[in-house]
Amino acid sequence: EIARLTYVAPRLRETGGGERQRGGIGLRGAGESSLELDHRKIRDRISELKAELAANEDEAKTRRTRRQEALRVALVGYTNAGKSSLMRALTGSHVLIADKLFATLDTTVRALGPESRPRILVSDTVGFIRKLPHDLVASFRSTLDEALEASLLLQIVDAADPVFRAQMQVTREVLDEIGAGAVPWILVLNKIDKVAQTEREELLKEFPAALLVSAKDPADVRRVRDAIIGAFEADMTEVDLVVPYDAGSAIGEVHKVHVISESYEEDGVHYRVRAPESAIERIRAMLR
Repeated sequence: EIARLTYVAPRLRETGGGERQRGGIGLRGAGESSLELDHRKIRDRISELKAELAANEDEAKTRRTRRQEALRVALVGYTNAGKSSLMRALTGSHVLIADKLFATLDTTVRALGPESRPRILVSDTVGFIRKLPHDLVASFRSTLDEALEASLLLQIVDAADPVFRAQMQVTREVLDEIGAGAVPWILVLNKIDKVAQTEREELLKEFPAALLVSAKDPADVRRVRDAIIGAFEADMTEVDLVVPYDAGSAIGEVHKVHVISESYEEDGVHYRVRAPESAIERIRAMLR
């Protein structure tokens, strides 16, 4: 709403002859025109919304803290690149899909499906545009922060758009602006079903590490899922853990990660697990 009001305010025009109103309750003074009144109402509403944004920051931080134990991947890219379609395909969730600017304003977070061990959370973000104004960056801070706090980014690109290379550059610039430029990322050239075969071959030469996919193709979606899991597994470690039978909380924590093997011995459950170092340290801390 802040983005919409910020866009509308400078485009207001005087209507109804621009009569001036008398001073009174709720008015800033005598002689205020209808246009001035509209501008004031918009300014007041924007101030209210900014106050709400500030108040919601703590709540958002609390939610993110609860999610810190899970691996997170954020979908980023130019508006209308197909992020929400891919999000729905990857998670099996119902996500708003609309062919319009800023269709995704609130952060959507869902678990990667079928659910993996460790659990991987996927978040959709606002579509980027060229020269995103600083006040809009503030308005979209909660959704942009998902990119900053993610362990992995999927840069989604509409490969059928003739200017997608320029859009890729815009996405990288916005990520740099919010401090997420160094987050590891995978390039996903989406809507490949709308690209001719000869062009696909050229894209593979130009972007050899990219995934050429269609969010409508289940096989392509599985390839994206496998790439996400593979990226996280590259940073995982295999270790052996011995968990006493009375350490119920630790046993529960172990089963949140990938258990390769387990055996029940006299001194407890012997596990071999594959997990991020942070998860392993968390389990070991519970056993001390």
